[in-house]
Amino acid sequence: MSLDLPPVAPAVTAELVQGLTPRLRKRLDAGVTKLAGRPSVRDGDTVRIAVDDDTHLELHAPGGTVTSTDAIRCGCLLAPDCLHRAAAASAAPIAEPEPESEPQSQPQPQPMPGAVPTSVGEDAPASPGGPASANTPIEADTPGATDTPDTESASPTEPDTPTPDQRAAAQAMYDAAAAVLEAGTDGAGAVLQAELLRAAHTARISGLPRIAASAVSVVTQLRAARGADPAYRLAELTAALRDVLGTAHRLPGSTGPELAALRGTARQPYAPDGSLRLYGLFSEPVLTATGYAGAVTWTADAEGRRYTVSDVLPGGPGRAVGAADRAVRIGDTALTHRELSRAGLAVAGATVSPTGRLGAGAGVRAVRASGAAWREDPLAQLWALPVADQVSRALTGGDGLLFLDVTLTGTVREAAGDCLLADCDGLTLRLAAAHDHPALPYRDNLRLLSAVPGTRLRVVARLDPSPQPRALLLATDHPRDPGAHLDLGLDRLQHADLPAPAMAPAGSSPAPDEAPLHLLRRRVHQAASAGRRVLAFPGDSANDSRRLGRYGFACAGDLLDELHSAAADRSRDVFGRLVPADINRFARTWLAAAHYTEEVDRSLCAAAWGADPALPPAL
Repeated sequence: MSLDLPPVAPAVTAELVQGLTPRLRKRLDAGVTKLAGRPSVRDGDTVRIAVDDDTHLELHAPGGTVTSTDAIRCGCLLAPDCLHRAAAASAAPIAEPEPESEPQSQPQPQPMPGAVPTSVGEDAPASPGGPASANTPIEADTPGATDTPDTESASPTEPDTPTPDQRAAAQAMYDAAAAVLEAGTDGAGAVLQAELLRAAHTARISGLPRIAASAVSVVTQLRAARGADPAYRLAELTAALRDVLGTAHRLPGSTGPELAALRGTARQPYAPDGSLRLYGLFSEPVLTATGYAGAVTWTADAEGRRYTVSDVLPGGPGRAVGAADRAVRIGDTALTHRELSRAGLAVAGATVSPTGRLGAGAGVRAVRASGAAWREDPLAQLWALPVADQVSRALTGGDGLLFLDVTLTGTVREAAGDCLLADCDGLTLRLAAAHDHPALPYRDNLRLLSAVPGTRLRVVARLDPSPQPRALLLATDHPRDPGAHLDLGLDRLQHADLPAPAMAPAGSSPAPDEAPLHLLRRRVHQAASAGRRVLAFPGDSANDSRRLGRYGFACAGDLLDELHSAAADRSRDVFGRLVPADINRFARTWLAAAHYTEEVDRSLCAAAWGADPALPPAL
């Protein structure tokens, strides 16, 4: 979409599309495409689009977001029930729910021993919130992860069983998501997207923020796919759709802690945590498919607990690149994110969310302090933890970060591009770029590092669950100066930074033969992309099923057969006419196959790293 439109609340889009006549609904997708080519101008909080020579469309977004149907006005003869208003809402970015600011009534902190303030000023403003929890992958990816604001925990008075409204909302969500799966990305146009957004709005007001956020993520991915957005990833659409269907399926019969997890939270609480002495680890850019950008800086205390400081707001690649040089929003410190990743921070009256994000309430005081290199205490202890234990923590609810000592051995070509091969304690590890956007230097930095095999590096990476040991490279110590480090998403390596190539270590274990689980995973992805019909074409899945069985994946073979059977299941009425396909059967079968591949991938990932996925997360 080329228009610079303000975000529109999901309920607004759903209401405008629902108000169209059946004839106009059929023309909605064409209307969205046509609107993209029309000239527009922004005047403060108002965007005006010239629909034709005599008709103009206006979107009023006080505060930056369109929150009511009355805020979209059209001058055509069919207004207010015209196609133009619904097309504009369907073309605009999806607005995130407004985050509540952190409570401001904090106890006055005591002075910190040994800390010298860099400046004296008024209380820091409240944290502005952001679209992502700071300790999650850059593209949202996981639901409610990078694309939803920090949220307030559910009330302890909530019932232990789903309310009737929640059951109804879950069923409506399941039906809407099943219709999207039936149609695939090509068939899931603005009308089906609006139905999913309506279900998301109903779920949110019913107290189900997790599934609402996942549904918005599905719509965002659908729009990226249909618009040929380079940021679109089929795996992310599949994961979001799986979470929506899985949560909606499980929620009606869940109770207690399981129900609380499926409901999710609408705002994470910030709890007082006293005084903290933090050491900068690294910074990473944030650039999401939902139009948010910024930076997150990771820090650690003397015990190795990780805390984050984030600056993520609506924006594009320019904001992601420039956010590192903005001052952190905590206390009176003038440190930028880039400086904090190499320095330290002393915080009094700290408030911390359950995910480790530092609050910036009025009572928080923070000043600059000395930092520590990665190979010095207390940060060196992060690399002392066995790799298998780190992977176990990442697979059981940790932040996903891995602290590794590696030796570069070469490159290997993957579908998404080349990635580094490295030896990690005898384990052949693949290190891939954490983000592919050309404005971020991840890919260029990996290309330079690939030219110096044999180089030993201390790195920070994020686990990428797969049958082979694989991680996304975030930061590395400087190849020529082990006392410094480079944030690979923000700093650009130069040829002068590289040492002379060394000999790659001999005896590195070759990559293991991958089990053919891709035979089932490919069908799961094909269904999410092209819909049920792509699996309904005549074909024989027996060979693939037998191959899966030979590798010990008999259940995968059965799921593959059932997936094809459910896709092709069409019966006829008494007059010999085809009746509508059983969408629910196909959705249930697809969900079972998607869940199976996710769990098997998790188990194979743990086995590849020598980890135990059943271990509880460590600090």
